[in-house]
Amino acid sequence: MPAIEPPPPVPRHVAIIMDGNGRWASERGLPRQAGHKQGVEALRRTIRAAADLGIEYLTVYSFSSENWSRPKPEIAFLLDLLRRFIRTDVAQLHEAGVKITVIGEREGLEPSLVKLLEDAEQLTRDNKALNLVVAFNYGSRNEIARAAQALARKVAEGKIAPDDVTAAVVSNHLDTAGMPDPDLLIRTGGEQRISNYLLWQCAYTEFVFVPDYWPDFSAEILKRAIAEFHCRDRRFGGLSVQRA
Repeated sequence: MPAIEPPPPVPRHVAIIMDGNGRWASERGLPRQAGHKQGVEALRRTIRAAADLGIEYLTVYSFSSENWSRPKPEIAFLLDLLRRFIRTDVAQLHEAGVKITVIGEREGLEPSLVKLLEDAEQLTRDNKALNLVVAFNYGSRNEIARAAQALARKVAEGKIAPDDVTAAVVSNHLDTAGMPDPDLLIRTGGEQRISNYLLWQCAYTEFVFVPDYWPDFSAEILKRAIAEFHCRDRRFGGLSVQRA
């Protein structure tokens, strides 16, 4: 009998831009809040699917630093959804072995919200089944600027020489320090841009843009995106195996 080829490995790190909640709701004649609620259900499904598939890191863009420009009632609703998700889901995620890490700017956030985020990280810090990285109040340019400020302070204090500021050193000063760069970035909702998300980390990430709105996202859509990822020729600036 011919040897059975093993299935290709799943991407180690999948990042997602969860887009389309509002359009999903408006197309159904529902308020935007209904789309955000269904978006939380989609997140729950995706976390389970990622764990089942053996994905090591799942990073989700939950609230960008630019989202503060939205109407105040919508912002309040989104923050309330986040609080409820932490209070109701984190215990279950902890039991399932999910480690939660929150990236983004925390300065200026309500202290009670910061404490919720820190408590979730502390509770799950030793878990190994899946690394769930939540980008909250996150903007990649802000992240890179904060890293540059930290390095500038170290140079000014004589702790590091300017010539020692390498790409690896910059990476170690980002919010994602110690994490692998995303192999695959999925954006739902049909838009084809990355909206200030993981700009440094996505230097060699494969992008898959799907038309489905985030509330409709499923394990099957995730598997299709991974299948497309496996069709890509990842050269990282070099030649493909076929042309080497």
